[in-house]
Amino acid sequence: MEEDKLRSLIGAVKDGRMSRRGFVIRMASVGFTAPMAGMLLAQAGVAFAQTQPAYKPTKAGGGGPLKLLFWQAVTLINPHFATGTKDQNGSRVFYEPLAGWDKDGNLIPFLAAEIPSRENGGLSADGTTVTWKLKRGVKWHDGQPFTADDVVFNWEYAIDPATAATTSGSYTSLKTVEKIDDHTVRLVFKQPTPFWADPFVGVVGMIIPKHVFAEYKGAKSREAPANLKPVGTGPYRFVDFKPGDILRGERNPDYHIPSQPHFDTIEIKGGGDAVSAARAVIQTGEFDYAWNMQVEDDILKRMETGGRGKVITVPSGDLEFIILNTTDPWTEIDGERSHAKSKHPTLTDPAVRQAINLLIDRDSIQRFIYGRGGTATANFVNAPEQFRSPNMKYEFNIDKANKILDEAGWKQGADGIREKDGKKLKYVFQTSINAPRQKTQAIIKQACQKAGIDLELKSVTATVFFSSDVANPDTYTKLYCDMEMYTTTQPQPDPERFLNQFVSWEVATKENKWQGRNISRYVDPAADEAYRAAQKELDPVKRAALFIKMNDIFCSANVILPIISRTRTAACSNTLVPNYSGWDADLWTLNSWYREA
Repeated sequence: MEEDKLRSLIGAVKDGRMSRRGFVIRMASVGFTAPMAGMLLAQAGVAFAQTQPAYKPTKAGGGGPLKLLFWQAVTLINPHFATGTKDQNGSRVFYEPLAGWDKDGNLIPFLAAEIPSRENGGLSADGTTVTWKLKRGVKWHDGQPFTADDVVFNWEYAIDPATAATTSGSYTSLKTVEKIDDHTVRLVFKQPTPFWADPFVGVVGMIIPKHVFAEYKGAKSREAPANLKPVGTGPYRFVDFKPGDILRGERNPDYHIPSQPHFDTIEIKGGGDAVSAARAVIQTGEFDYAWNMQVEDDILKRMETGGRGKVITVPSGDLEFIILNTTDPWTEIDGERSHAKSKHPTLTDPAVRQAINLLIDRDSIQRFIYGRGGTATANFVNAPEQFRSPNMKYEFNIDKANKILDEAGWKQGADGIREKDGKKLKYVFQTSINAPRQKTQAIIKQACQKAGIDLELKSVTATVFFSSDVANPDTYTKLYCDMEMYTTTQPQPDPERFLNQFVSWEVATKENKWQGRNISRYVDPAADEAYRAAQKELDPVKRAALFIKMNDIFCSANVILPIISRTRTAACSNTLVPNYSGWDADLWTLNSWYREA
């Protein structure tokens, strides 16, 4: 859509000549998703639509137990330390943000009384301040009141480098968080900020209580007992937790939303694999819900035939991808492998990275493995549509890969493996134990063999691979291998936080306990520059162009190799009614889940 036409339509919504719904429909006709349309309006000063999820039960409790199965088990319950969606979801049982994202990209208030807008005085015209009004009468599970002091504390907690919070990137843009009164806070950004709905929102916005964690801010952050025994404001209170195994909660009788939650108890069982989790919900009915159905679609379809459950899907920005390590994972510098100052002996060669990218048969991976679960892609950012680059294309071409390696001087030795200057193209390719991932590894390994590249396939138990254990060498954030594959989650319908995985100040290191979001360690000054410019660009069209530039820098360098743009997929019993969103944690509205008779 032409820029002038887009601005004209936004103006029509602002002055009442077009409805918000009409704008969304019009944008959908030219390829914009509903979340993107909503963000365009929000950035132009039109308030988010505020709709509460539908809820049938007329009283809290009475629903019996709710049994969830996460084949990647929850390992901790502090949202500021969550390195993956399993721990974000485990935390979401007990903790809440000021607001969350529904499936259409609308902001829904939780601990906030309303969503800030120009109309209610919550958003400044210059994009530098946001005022949140907090919900009154909210209590922590120990009976203490939730106030503005807790919000201010979470900002202080997250930005303290010694805390080493995974959420820090969402709070460093703030100059200050000011308490206006017990139920009002003002966020002051360091510069005009078009995407203000990041701090205190969604998976990075869950708020922990000041009176419980105040003694554990900074260097003592990992010593807090509440890291494993949460005290939140959410619909369920803590009962028991065995990290890597099982998490239990009970209904919060003082929950601040009337008639919720429906279920009396909640249990999240961890471990196993995605196939057994799907079977336990869809076929046997032993569990009500299973997260992240990374299972071949043909298997899921067979299970659904005559089963007790079904597969549910929702669009998202999640991505299954490969990182090629341009640092050296086999040499230790200052007690740290894959040190940002080191260089990989062969993967620093752009020709090698380009060849490997050509050896990924994305179409076959989509067709024979993911099916409904995703679409082959060459882009890191795939949704909303406005942020998807038109410049990146993928190709599977073994002959072309061989030609590139020949021209770069990589010759095949007697063992069939290419080498140059005594260095061989032999790599350890790491991922978590999961059938689709092992099949994807095998497809790529077979193609690489035909180009003289030898891959040693390594599979790590999911609970270890996605653990935040700083002492474990096999966690995905350490990248102690040549290449690795996993899914990265886009937690909101704006790619700003998603793309901070590409900036230099987020490089994962020993110093930040490997909590930095740039796991590749690859940096490019042009990407840093584009990101900083996008953070303060109030024009939504220009801002999208800056994010596309970042996407293209990393994908063109073949450091990031996108494979599948994933649909958020879960297994659900036929009687359970969850509220599912591709832009937030699976359990973002756990309070409103219920079972139909």
